[in-house]
Amino acid sequence: MDKRLFFLLNMAQKKLFRHVDALCERELDASVTQLAALMLICQQPGCLQKDLAQALELNKSAVTGLISRMEKNGLVQRGTTDDARAVSLFPTEAGLAKTRQLKPLITQLNKRFAEEFSDDELQVVLRFLNFILQTF
Repeated sequence: MDKRLFFLLNMAQKKLFRHVDALCERELDASVTQLAALMLICQQPGCLQKDLAQALELNKSAVTGLISRMEKNGLVQRGTTDDARAVSLFPTEAGLAKTRQLKPLITQLNKRFAEEFSDDELQVVLRFLNFILQTF
C-alpha cells in the first residue's frame, strides 16, 4: 500500500474530479464546476459573483467565464446591485431543475462511499478532510 499521503490526496482529488465531471457532463450536460456554482446560487439567490468566486476558490476571470457559459446554457441570470461594479446571480427555472436532477446523482456518489466504508471509517475521513480545510 502506497503511504505517500500528500501524493495520494493529490492524485485521488484529480481522479475523483475527472470521474465526477465526466459523469455530470454525461448525465446532466454540465460540468461539475458549473453544477457546484449552480448549487451555491440556488442556495443563495442574488449572491454576488465575487462571493461565488471566493466560495469556489476561483479567480475573477475564471468565474466570469464560468458564469458566461452558465448564462449561455440558460442556467443563471445576472442581476444588478446598488454597486454598479457588483454582479448578483440568480438561478433560472432551468437552473433550478438542473439542481433537482443533481441531487440523486450526489446521493448515488455518497452511497458508493458508504457501501465501501463503515460509518466509523467515514467519520475518520470526514474529520481528516475537515481538518485539512480548516488548517490550510
